[in-house]
Amino acid sequence: MLGQLLAQRAAAQPNRNNLWLGGFQQLAGPPGGGIRISFDENSREVYPLPSWIGFFRTNANITDTEGNLQFSTNGAFLGDALGDTLQNGTGLNPSNYTSAYPEGLHGSQWTLILPKPESSTVYWLFHCTADRQSPNAYALQLYRTTVDMSLNGGLGAAVLKNEVLIADSLVAGRITAVRHANGRDWWVLCHRLNSDIYYRMLVTPNGASAPDQQAIGVERVYAGGQACFSPQGNYFAYYRGTAGEDLDIFGFDRCTGLFSNAVHIVINDVDLVGGVAFSPSGRYLYVSSVDRVYQFDTWAADITASRITIAVWDGFYSPSPPFATMFDIAQLAPDGKIYIGTGNSTLHLHVINYPDSAGLACGMVQHGVELPRYFMNSLPNHPNYHLGPVDGSVCDSLGIDSGVSEEELEQALRVFPNPSNGAFNISYAAQTTAGNLEVLDATGHMVHSARLPAWSTTHSVQLHAAPGLYHCRLRLGAQSISTRIVIVEP
Repeated sequence: MLGQLLAQRAAAQPNRNNLWLGGFQQLAGPPGGGIRISFDENSREVYPLPSWIGFFRTNANITDTEGNLQFSTNGAFLGDALGDTLQNGTGLNPSNYTSAYPEGLHGSQWTLILPKPESSTVYWLFHCTADRQSPNAYALQLYRTTVDMSLNGGLGAAVLKNEVLIADSLVAGRITAVRHANGRDWWVLCHRLNSDIYYRMLVTPNGASAPDQQAIGVERVYAGGQACFSPQGNYFAYYRGTAGEDLDIFGFDRCTGLFSNAVHIVINDVDLVGGVAFSPSGRYLYVSSVDRVYQFDTWAADITASRITIAVWDGFYSPSPPFATMFDIAQLAPDGKIYIGTGNSTLHLHVINYPDSAGLACGMVQHGVELPRYFMNSLPNHPNYHLGPVDGSVCDSLGIDSGVSEEELEQALRVFPNPSNGAFNISYAAQTTAGNLEVLDATGHMVHSARLPAWSTTHSVQLHAAPGLYHCRLRLGAQSISTRIVIVEP
């Protein structure tokens, strides 16, 4: 039953990030306590999930290109698609810290999963722990663990664990990745402790390159906060709400792997943790800073001056004091919305419904997503798996097509449930630019229209119309596809 639940997916939906796992580990009795957030089968659906693996801040999982869960990790061990321990999946991140938290590590972005380029079964996990805790937690290694999903009857197994890629004092976490300009390889980055130095490695079918360094931005010391690339991979943001650190925004060259055009912004509010996430277009950057959420316009001539406060904590507790729904790490989801953790173990997430809209029009809703179980700020660390090559660049040398063919669009398009009482969902292939949805009646009259954010793959519709046959037309880039839906009496 659990395997069937985890494997639910929309047909032909090539999304490696459509399934988010979270919640706590059940330490006794039958497995339970987990949460499954699905962005494919029913747009955004939240389910309680039986599972032996629990998640705190450290959280990553990945599906195959068909949307089937491959494995997940909480930094201490690996979980398979059935919610049990992956074969040879224990013993990650050997340290006193990991031994003290066998139920899951407590640092954000301490782990990241990438598919091995040109392989359909092998995945590489990049990860770290807090090898030293005083005066501030930091790591002494960046590891890689290899998982081969062709083993153990398709449930997978770890075949090489804790391979040291970097041996140095590192900021714990902030492990990020972005696709190389050739559309196949990856850049993986982390930060050297007490310095302004970023480590970067090029990940190819042959493995990870020796790490290179670049000094840019401010000195980074603390383990909190969050870093991320824009969906297009041309911007990078790093935020930690500590005096002297705050927010850095850089340009990024996906061909060379180099940062440029550094912008440092002092926010100077609460001296604690926080998060960052870009809107689907990459224009707006959202910074969550404990009791406030800010929006910055990265296309503005003066990014610092573009800051708008879009939320101040409203004093809500979930379910009761002291479990405050503050603002912490953030993640752009397949539905084109941004979700923000609360920084505590609560029954809610915050959501930004229209992140590509300026100011308060972005539709920030505090504690707008109710959860069936407690959720410890464990948003998964997902890069943009859909990103293709930089067409026409000197590094666009592999002949990879960055577009989606009409056949692929038609195969990915799905409307469900069908027939419907007017509430239905549409899943489709991700596009680099925003698209549009139009619903027309049998006479061709438009009864509904909506904007589909770039990089989104799912959209919910609430249609108030008479029973009958309707046409759903999606305009994605220069292409147009359509399907039909039958509306029946509620």
